[in-house]
Amino acid sequence: MSRVHGYGRVDRGRTLSFTFDGREYTGHPGDTLASALLANGVHLVGSSVKLGRPHGISAAWTEDATALVQIERPFPEPMLQATTVELVDGLVARGVNGQGRLAGVPDPARYDRKHTHTDTLVIGAGPAGLLAALSAARAGEDVVLLDDRPTAGGSLTGTEVIDGRPALEFVGDVVAELARLGVRHLQRTTAFGQYDDGFVLALERRTDHLGFDAPAHRSRQRVHRIRALKVVVATGAQERPIVFEDNDRPGIMLAASARDYLHRYGVLAGREIVVFTADDAAYAAAVDLAGAGARVTVLDVRANPPRAWESRANDVGVIVQPSTMVTGTEGEERVRAVLARTTDGGVRLPADLLLVSGGWNPVVHLFSHVRGALAYDPALGSFRPSGSLPGVPGVPGVTVIGAANGTLDLAGVLRDGGGPDTPAAGPEPARTPAAVVWRTDGDPERQFVDLQRDATVADLGRAVGAGLRSVEHVKRYTTIGTAHDQGKTSGVLASGITAELLGVGIEDLGTTTFRPPYTPVAFAALAGRARGELFDPVRTTPLHDWHVEAGAVFEDVGQWKRARYYPRPGEDMDAAVLRECAAARSSAGMLDGSTLGKIDVQGPDAGVLLDRLYTNMMSTLKVGRVRYGVLCGNDGMVLDDGTVLRIDEDRYLLTTTTGGAATVLDWMEEWLQTEWPELRVHLTSVTEQWSVFPVVGPRSREVIGEVFAELDVSNDAFPFMSWRDTTLDGVPVRIARISFSGELAYEVNVNSWYALAVWERLLAAGRRFGITPYGTETMHVLRAEKGYPIIGQDTDGTVTPQDLGMNWVVSKKKEDFIGKRSFARPENNNPQRKQFVSLLPTDGRTKLPEGSQIVELYEDGKLPEPPVPMLGHVTSSYHSAELARPFALALVKNGRARIGELVHVPVAGVLVPAVIGETVLVDPEGARRDG
Repeated sequence: MSRVHGYGRVDRGRTLSFTFDGREYTGHPGDTLASALLANGVHLVGSSVKLGRPHGISAAWTEDATALVQIERPFPEPMLQATTVELVDGLVARGVNGQGRLAGVPDPARYDRKHTHTDTLVIGAGPAGLLAALSAARAGEDVVLLDDRPTAGGSLTGTEVIDGRPALEFVGDVVAELARLGVRHLQRTTAFGQYDDGFVLALERRTDHLGFDAPAHRSRQRVHRIRALKVVVATGAQERPIVFEDNDRPGIMLAASARDYLHRYGVLAGREIVVFTADDAAYAAAVDLAGAGARVTVLDVRANPPRAWESRANDVGVIVQPSTMVTGTEGEERVRAVLARTTDGGVRLPADLLLVSGGWNPVVHLFSHVRGALAYDPALGSFRPSGSLPGVPGVPGVTVIGAANGTLDLAGVLRDGGGPDTPAAGPEPARTPAAVVWRTDGDPERQFVDLQRDATVADLGRAVGAGLRSVEHVKRYTTIGTAHDQGKTSGVLASGITAELLGVGIEDLGTTTFRPPYTPVAFAALAGRARGELFDPVRTTPLHDWHVEAGAVFEDVGQWKRARYYPRPGEDMDAAVLRECAAARSSAGMLDGSTLGKIDVQGPDAGVLLDRLYTNMMSTLKVGRVRYGVLCGNDGMVLDDGTVLRIDEDRYLLTTTTGGAATVLDWMEEWLQTEWPELRVHLTSVTEQWSVFPVVGPRSREVIGEVFAELDVSNDAFPFMSWRDTTLDGVPVRIARISFSGELAYEVNVNSWYALAVWERLLAAGRRFGITPYGTETMHVLRAEKGYPIIGQDTDGTVTPQDLGMNWVVSKKKEDFIGKRSFARPENNNPQRKQFVSLLPTDGRTKLPEGSQIVELYEDGKLPEPPVPMLGHVTSSYHSAELARPFALALVKNGRARIGELVHVPVAGVLVPAVIGETVLVDPEGARRDG
């Protein structure tokens, strides 16, 4: 075991059992999987994705590039970082080779999201972030504080002194005051994306650390959608490695990470330690590790190591060798020796742990997400936000402080966060300027820049040799920075080495653009509650329970459950639909049409807007009248159709197809808000507010007259394509003379609260007139017999109103409307365009499958050689009670000029002949419309 007495913050009073790669180990609450493995002497975790090289633990938190694991229990999850997986009792995990395995069973956990608005959002609960949150809260601001670690304090190890007391004691006091001031403080919460206007996405890991004890009612993870007036980025900095030969072996780690393992988890990651550094920070790790019992040798690339650290190093027996470069390592499953070059020649140092420190990279990802400019800082050897503080020019409301802005001394970090209330930092050794070293000499094929991607210096050389000069292009050529760690340790190295290969300055080459997410986020968390049945919510009409009791068979239309047909005992769908169709044509039928999209359009310019959207005029429609209309896209293709009721001089009610309602409203809003914002119009969806029941058939007038005795339903008083308001027992009802069946028909509209009562009244009154409820399948048959198209079924995004034979719906009076200019395109007037027609199989028996292709035979009755030219396809196909035969609708090239011609449709290997006909097959004179 590698636990050191007196170090760490884990709860050693409790022991947790876990299994890794089939072997059982123990750890403690507060451990990560990585720290527990190291405590058990396990350095080998998995292998690399491309070359299969052994990989270990290279860091202590999200910057780790190598320790990927597959969790098997509590629930299977692939590609997690062992450094961020909190240890739970019963955890089962295994190392992976850069590829994991998705769970084969549904995730039982819950995920959710929360919307928050605040004055100030502080990201990072290190010393700078804590003080920034405290200052804002003391000023009376509403504050949210996020931090991705389990506890506040950031990189503080506990050895520091703030205001004359241990730093962690100071942290505890600040956290307590923040709670008293009402600050929403979320630990285990990672801000993974920042966007314009103070919008930040953050993932809170709420129960991952509880394992099998997680409450079933509590969400496992939560995505916080935060809007803030001010965002303070206090995300710290991450240590940068140096590239050398075989730098990917297990047992090679960032120096600050080894120090973190010691102070946070009480784990001494090695006993014979070599520290390779170009920066003072590694000396703190060396001194602390030596004080915990390790033998430590520091190899410093600089000729003059920091004098301020020399006495401390000597006190604990640390050996310091200046002007020394590590050139390689030896070992298989763990480092066994370090190869170095000094001014006197090469040396070989036995070691079981090699720590590396090439300097620090400010964590500027979130700042970069909002297009914050970065500038190279030669003193840092990295990129930092450009501009002075407070605030960053060009990024209103965003302030970057502390190490995230390149401030690396504790006193400076405290000043950044505390302002005038800055607490005093304990004495720190004076810093010696760091040396900027990207790599040492060695075989570039074995010098790894991105450890997770197995991407080497040689790969960078090949990219440059291929002519790539942009670091963004080099990234994509080599895949450096595209793995789970998103280049946290490799990104700046790649820029530096590429600049050297190109012979340019890194400040001129720049760095790649950081994009969300900062750390991997599970799809389940992003989906939240929108999964399973809630992924695409099921919508039901107010009559759904009635339909269920009536034995309806349902179909999905958009998100709606619609009654498709009502089978009686012994009936299949064909029999039930034929019965329902016959009733609607001979007596009366009634449909629940409540799912039709309904949009309330109000405002002085409502008519102007509708004239611009529809192909025909709507502003001339009289109050009390109804008009059919077609909507086209910019390309002139039919987008949707429906009716328009003029309710008042400045108010219209639009209907759309069931599946197109949301699309049409969104499309209308886009034009209104982005192209014509000067129009005084408001759009409101009222689909759920109005229930609609078409009552159709030759006896429908009698049914309506029976129920609504005060309403004059005669043709003279209530003509076709008009509407009237009435009441039923004091409840307002709107009735429209609209027919989608070609029969005499009335559409009864009522507030959905009263839908069931009105439906049942209509059924009761209609029984003596033979009324029959019918479903969507019958509705389709009735409309198809009349040649009425269904947008989205009889159209496919390439069909114009003219193709549908609806030239009459395209106004010749209007100067313009959306899609008008497209009608003049030569292709839109090509006679070979597919046109809407009917097909009648000559055998009078075969129902042509929808989607079937339509072909033409040679004069000898044979098919052309493959590929066989297609004339078109079947769009709708049904059995007709009225026609006593099957029929179909189709789109056929130059179809209207071919009416009467014979074509063939392949069905189950047989060519079925069919005659092209007019689309209106029932009552072409329209005599039934008025009863």
